[in-house]
Amino acid sequence: MKEVIFVTHNKGKIESAKKHLKGVNFKTYEYELEEPRSDDIKYISKYKVEESYKLVHKPCISLDCGFWIDELEGFPRAFVNFALDTIGIKGILKLMEGKQNRKCRFTECLSYYDGKELHQFMGRHEGEISNEILGNNVEKKWSDLWYIFIPAGYERTLAQMTEEERINRKKYESIDSMEEFAKWYKNIHS
Repeated sequence: MKEVIFVTHNKGKIESAKKHLKGVNFKTYEYELEEPRSDDIKYISKYKVEESYKLVHKPCISLDCGFWIDELEGFPRAFVNFALDTIGIKGILKLMEGKQNRKCRFTECLSYYDGKELHQFMGRHEGEISNEILGNNVEKKWSDLWYIFIPAGYERTLAQMTEEERINRKKYESIDSMEEFAKWYKNIHS
């Protein structure tokens, strides 16, 4: 089976890949890719995987995520890092004060590029925003949003959950792009 390179500097994404990409011969290359200004996670993921390929000259994957809050008309969307760097999770909670509709979701796009063909796999994780910052510092977290995101079907934030609970939460309104990619990749390379 061919080797796939995951170019990222996000330790949480690397840990997640180790769990979800079992059976896929992949290695990580720690590098912070430039992220284009766009509200389209498919475009951002495509851009980053093509840049990754130029860097390592081997088949690559790239994962980009967005966070949509229904009551805030989707804010912050694909601009998660900008929102966290400016207003942070305290600012997001302030914007949500007094709001009844707390529905939100992570959306993700994993792109695979082998130098010729691009394949994209979408993921979606439904939930709601907590009323306060809850949980412990989780070394394997992707984002500080874990302190305020309660997955659908649960009453605790991702940061309050055990590792096992986070893995098994898939049964509730969740599609994982890494798992979708792993199924596809194993099928064409078996």
